[in-house]
Amino acid sequence: MNSFTLDPYREIASTLTPTAVSQYLATEDWELESRQDRIREVWRLPGSEGGTSRGRIMLPLALDFEDFSQRFYDALHALGRINDWDADQLQERITAARADLFFVRLDQVMTDGTIPFRQAENTIKAIYKLMMSAATTAADPRHSHRGRRPATVTEFLDDDVRLGHTKRGSFVFTIAARLGAPTLSEPDASSSLQPTDPATSFARRVMETLARGLETTESLTRGEATDALQDPARWGLSAGLVESLELMTQPEGLRALDLSFEWAAAEPPPEVGSNPITLEHSTSEQLARVREHLVRQEEPTRRETLVGAVRRLSREDADSEDEEAGTVVLEAEVKGRIRKVSVPLSGQDHRWAITAYQEKVPLTVTGDLAFERGAWRLSNPNVDSSFLQYQLGRDDRPDRH
Repeated sequence: MNSFTLDPYREIASTLTPTAVSQYLATEDWELESRQDRIREVWRLPGSEGGTSRGRIMLPLALDFEDFSQRFYDALHALGRINDWDADQLQERITAARADLFFVRLDQVMTDGTIPFRQAENTIKAIYKLMMSAATTAADPRHSHRGRRPATVTEFLDDDVRLGHTKRGSFVFTIAARLGAPTLSEPDASSSLQPTDPATSFARRVMETLARGLETTESLTRGEATDALQDPARWGLSAGLVESLELMTQPEGLRALDLSFEWAAAEPPPEVGSNPITLEHSTSEQLARVREHLVRQEEPTRRETLVGAVRRLSREDADSEDEEAGTVVLEAEVKGRIRKVSVPLSGQDHRWAITAYQEKVPLTVTGDLAFERGAWRLSNPNVDSSFLQYQLGRDDRPDRH
């Protein structure tokens, strides 16, 4: 590998675009001196109180020019030198002009600057679920967070949210939610290039929902803001969001999870997300209680009759020596999809389940269906044996075996 590929400015030049740099310059103190449409822009950084210019750069726009890559590299290098930033700092500043940044910091002992691979994998998965939960709430506050999500959520996750580089010196995951990069029409040299459309983008609404949900969750772990549980979506809360935080705070050795935001200058900053949010490792139990409460609201217990195949049986200690008991895993349709549902049965109901399993005949059970701890459960069950008796013959009953 040669020095060309090792230059960090070469790396960021391959990921940034001239439009992103233009938007960044327009939101800072730079002034646009001139612009040749689709060819180049010339920007000037005025000195203090009308003094001499602190710097001028030529930003190339013509991607098809043979020397575009070198000229773009030169512009970025000049920006870094003028502001006394390294390449990573410059990239973060430019990205932040049209992207809200969300930082997830793992505060834990790292003797060699690394974390376990499995922890990294689980953290990435949790962050993705965190973003999906916030996007779902932002798109449809009444959504159950089960089944199909609104199309805007899928588009946001596929196109507008990105995982950036971890920051140097600490293990920080950087998530960028892009607000969109509008095409720049040819402006007047005096134009500030500031956005004129006051409408809030969906990406910003997602990040605002996320920030509000995180702040509310932090308050709930301290026993505060309990009224938010009466209307969770209004406060950005969902079981998926809290479950993601629970997963990230569980690893041994983690002292705390530090969460913070940096809002894009392209839109007015929201009223939330201005202060860092910290969840200690010890809050995992409180998070679990909040999650269970939200799960019961999103999937309230209801009386259901399920018909399905018995996929697994287990025996447990019963109240009396003559009575069998155990948990049956039933594969049945729940809300239009085939699910595995755990059903505790005893006595003759349990024996009917054994018969259904052995004879490969569907079992019919009525009970209180709920989604708890990531699984479907049917409590207070009652087995309807009429279909089994019909299939097997009236005299072929489990209690006569």
